[in-house]
Amino acid sequence: MVLPPKPIHPEGESKELSKPLSSATIEVDTFDGKIHVEWEPGASVTPMGQLAFFIQFLKTGCRFEPWVEDCPLVYKSNNAPKKTDVLGSFLLSILSGHKRYAHIATLIGDGVNSKLLGMKKVVSDDSARKALLKIEEEEGVEWLQEHLQQCYEPLLRIPWIMDVDVTIKTIYGNQEGAVVGYNPHKRGRPCHTYHTYMMANLKLVLEVEVQPGNQGNSAHSLPGLISLLKRLPKECWPEFVRGDCDWGSDRVMTELEQIGCAYLFKIKKTVNVKKTIHHAHCSGGWTRYNNHWEGKESTLKLSGWTKERRIIIVRRRLPDNELLLLEKKSKKGQKELAFIENPENIKLFEYSVLVTSLENDVVSIIDHYRDRADCENNFDEIKNQWGWGGYTTQDLKRCRFISRMVALIYNWWTLYVRLSNPDSHRESITSRPLLMSAIGKLTASGRQKKISITSQHNLMKKIQELQTNLCDFFDSIKAIAPQLKPVDAWCRILTRAVRKFLKKGQIIAPFPVINTS
Repeated sequence: MVLPPKPIHPEGESKELSKPLSSATIEVDTFDGKIHVEWEPGASVTPMGQLAFFIQFLKTGCRFEPWVEDCPLVYKSNNAPKKTDVLGSFLLSILSGHKRYAHIATLIGDGVNSKLLGMKKVVSDDSARKALLKIEEEEGVEWLQEHLQQCYEPLLRIPWIMDVDVTIKTIYGNQEGAVVGYNPHKRGRPCHTYHTYMMANLKLVLEVEVQPGNQGNSAHSLPGLISLLKRLPKECWPEFVRGDCDWGSDRVMTELEQIGCAYLFKIKKTVNVKKTIHHAHCSGGWTRYNNHWEGKESTLKLSGWTKERRIIIVRRRLPDNELLLLEKKSKKGQKELAFIENPENIKLFEYSVLVTSLENDVVSIIDHYRDRADCENNFDEIKNQWGWGGYTTQDLKRCRFISRMVALIYNWWTLYVRLSNPDSHRESITSRPLLMSAIGKLTASGRQKKISITSQHNLMKKIQELQTNLCDFFDSIKAIAPQLKPVDAWCRILTRAVRKFLKKGQIIAPFPVINTS
């Protein structure tokens, strides 16, 4: 018996596995009875159906197209994606609250918003990573800094306060700059530090710098702060710079005094500061701030300071009017309970010390520093609800790009939300479901395109009214667009967005170009 020859190559997989997906209706049994399910992979739908209004905001304000045109990304291959596709993919990803490059894959099926941005496709996460890698760091930072400044520079005529702070981003890997430093969230874990400068009243990011984890104190933030101030004209400077106790150092205060910039910082309670507190506690002259807080003005010159400076001692009486239950350790290390009955005992008060170059009264200075807590919430918002907590790569360069990109898109969205709600700032956890999330389906009939929006928000009628009013406002700008320069259109939008902070009849006017070199 002659056996047939063995095949040189295997036959491969069965043809049944390569059959296309059936478009037939599938019958599914549910608690509401049987329903028929059909797959429609080619439908132009999006979970961000209201994003069309935000895209109109970007187009009317001339924000997106110049940002794409000025990008120093250059491709030599004809098969490479367009800059619009790359930056549009980043825009959609950051707006969606993504924290990883891999999350961009969830946007590939969005057949609506990518078209509205003028994109041909949503790029893959690998293409997004490689695109940022191709940009030279110096050119990329200059490009993003310029567009950040163009976003907020017309607003610098409004009196404003600069808040400075450092945010920690925990790193799980062997990334460049992942060094063990001060990390209150994961002790001993490598991290990056985000040195941030923010416009306090409008909650807009002015600049952000990403540095290694062991460079988290004010000494490493100071060069960026001075560089930012020198890029701005003197008349655009803040009323003062505000920061926590890490900024209350002689080096920081001396440099700000040399360039003529006011400041308000908290200082650490060192031995000499405690002596000053004790002396103030035993004397009078306290100014009542409210029912709980009171302050007193004094002067202080620490051993490491070059000069004597004005300080404001702030104290708050701790709860319980008669007895305060405190916890202390005995000589053996065991915890004991101690009762303090003397109402004037210093332990009955919580003390803080502020140092400032301002000449304001005690109450207003205390008020200014208490307002800083509101800006702390925005640092946490950008880190936890936007992309500062993610988009990690092996090199530090792309982290610096994406941090500024997130700050820019955050500023755009913040100003857009203020158009609808000028009285207060809405965090993205609230504003995204309100003004972005909705099922949108794009259909075309002849030359007319139509998006059908279905929102499940309980304020659906109010949302529809808000978006209608915004469209009327954008149409009014478009009607006179031939007479306006791009910066003039942007100033009209800013005037409406920040009208809460303007005097009656005041408008935002174009400002001379700021030097970014």
